[in-house]
Amino acid sequence: MNRRQQRAVLIGAGLAIVTAAVALVMTALDDSLTFFYGPSELVEKTVAPQQRLRLGGLVEPGTVQRVGETVRFVVTDGGATMPVRYTGVLPDLFREGQGVVAEGRLSPEGYFVADTILAKHDENYMPREVADVLKKNGEWRDPVPTADTPGGRP
Repeated sequence: MNRRQQRAVLIGAGLAIVTAAVALVMTALDDSLTFFYGPSELVEKTVAPQQRLRLGGLVEPGTVQRVGETVRFVVTDGGATMPVRYTGVLPDLFREGQGVVAEGRLSPEGYFVADTILAKHDENYMPREVADVLKKNGEWRDPVPTADTPGGRP
């Protein structure tokens, strides 16, 4: 092999190694990606039952049911609702009418099986994704101003 052919072989081998490395990284990232949906988006999209995702919205009042350690409730964004099942201890701030983000998977039966529940930590905080979905569906309620916010109450 002459010098030109050796260089071509080395460049080809280098490209093959880089391509394989990128493919491995993309495969690893695909397993760890978690997409965020509101109930309206989740109803419209086709989501694989085992795909991990986040569901955000408001806990619909009157829907929280506890059976042993399993809690059933409905998340709404004003446009659609999604039933959720969660087994475990809920955050202290979990309440009806409050913002919530549930992480888990969609069951083949059509309800959301959560393995993690995140609740807002005070009356002015809501995850940005949940706020965006609620604003999009016309369900957004402006937070109550406090002494810490501009123009707030002392």
